[in-house]
Amino acid sequence: MTFSLQGKTALVTGSTSGIGLGIAIELARQGASLVLNGFGDAEAAKAQIAALGARVEHHPADMSRPADIAAMMEFAASRFGGVDVLVNNAGIQHVASVQDFPPEKWDAILAINLSSAFHTTRLALPHMLRRNWGRIINVASAHGLAASAGKSAYVAAKHGLIGLTKAVALENATTGVTCNAICPGWVLTPLVQKQIDDRAAQQGISVQQAQENLLREKEPSLQFTTPQQLGQMAVFLCSPAADNMRGIAWSNDGGWTAQ
Repeated sequence: MTFSLQGKTALVTGSTSGIGLGIAIELARQGASLVLNGFGDAEAAKAQIAALGARVEHHPADMSRPADIAAMMEFAASRFGGVDVLVNNAGIQHVASVQDFPPEKWDAILAINLSSAFHTTRLALPHMLRRNWGRIINVASAHGLAASAGKSAYVAAKHGLIGLTKAVALENATTGVTCNAICPGWVLTPLVQKQIDDRAAQQGISVQQAQENLLREKEPSLQFTTPQQLGQMAVFLCSPAADNMRGIAWSNDGGWTAQ
């Protein structure tokens, strides 16, 4: 499939590492200009994108703060004219049973994993609709389709993100703006590595054994999905082949949700 994102701008939240950076890299390979976001090593992430010949900027918006999000969207408009491809990827995690779940952690997870996507979407849509072309890609999760104990806030947020995806897709179904979700299984990001390290420490086992156990519990392929694979899914959703794909939750989870 040959197509180009030259002349289009992509904004990827939570993109200084992991899934977000993997998606940003693949969009840059197609010619898109990039606005990165996140608290990690922004200069290293920008350098990776710039090495592909793409224009790139970074905005440090705290995705739990609507005012920060509005400032980031204004920044994208001032630098590039607007956002054509919006990838809502920012996310945090906390694991605890409901009765022990800190309310402030619940609020933070819902704000960053779900509400931020509402705010970026509502601010990106006017530009997309003026051009009658846009792609909104929400990085949900296998946990947007199935639950796991101890992850009530994350599961609620990711289920909500898929619901938001469907509603936005339907509202814009007669336009050139599409909205879809990508639902990864386990991806070896810093967020997942922390879960593996915590499990190893709690159970008194090696990190390698904890990693194998994690995969065996959920993912029949016993393989991690890679950020590059998710980036290539995002590229496909930006292609003409996906012009009429609307409101779909696309699984890339090694069989997790097929069980």
